[in-house]
Amino acid sequence: GALYEVFEPAEARRIATKLEIHYTPKHGSWLNMVESELSVLVRQCLQRRIPNIETLEKQVSAWECDRNINQVRVDWRFRTEDARVKLSKIYPTPQN
Repeated sequence: GALYEVFEPAEARRIATKLEIHYTPKHGSWLNMVESELSVLVRQCLQRRIPNIETLEKQVSAWECDRNINQVRVDWRFRTEDARVKLSKIYPTPQN
């Protein structure tokens, strides 16, 4: 919708067709989840010298395929209540 507010409809549509939208998870910190996955990728797949880009692509693809087949998920357990305790200096105390 924002594109149509700024551009003429034809231009907005042209730009919109080039965009690839990725929805982020509704729960947990998606950035932390991505960082965790990248850490696992490095430890399980990339902690060695890889001679060329083709080998890298094959290794990462095989790793990704294995993760998907095994349906690896992030078990996010850091809830808002936990955050309020751990980050009490940041969260305001409710006033009654």
